[in-house]
Amino acid sequence: MPQNVIVLIGRILLSIIFIMSGFGKLTDPAATAGMIAGAGWPAATALAYLAGLFELVAGVAVLVGFQTRIASYLLAAFCLVTGLVFHSGAINVPDFPPAANGLLTVFNQIMLMKNITIAGAFLVLAAFGPGALSLDARTGKALATA
Repeated sequence: MPQNVIVLIGRILLSIIFIMSGFGKLTDPAATAGMIAGAGWPAATALAYLAGLFELVAGVAVLVGFQTRIASYLLAAFCLVTGLVFHSGAINVPDFPPAANGLLTVFNQIMLMKNITIAGAFLVLAAFGPGALSLDARTGKALATA
């Protein structure tokens, strides 16, 4: 399979989670606002909408390969910040059995590692470009990926 097709498939796979998550936050921001408020951040509902808009727009940018380097750097930073703020540390839900809290903590650690891994993928995409099958390539902003 040609390298540019593989890069396109990679961009599609990387963008899906952000497009879906962003759309979900914009249509029903309550859960995200709850997490944001739980972390002690102000203006939780507004931040939930902003996060949703950012994820949707940046996800679509990666999908179509538009301003890919910028979107990739921003999404890498977003993954690291949200991973550290919302997915680091132990989970302790009052009145839950210790085993359940332990399982939730393991899931939270997996979510942190997922965010770190996705950030790494975005850094690779930023460094090597979106490939020839992108809007950036049509405008001359893509790095060569043979």
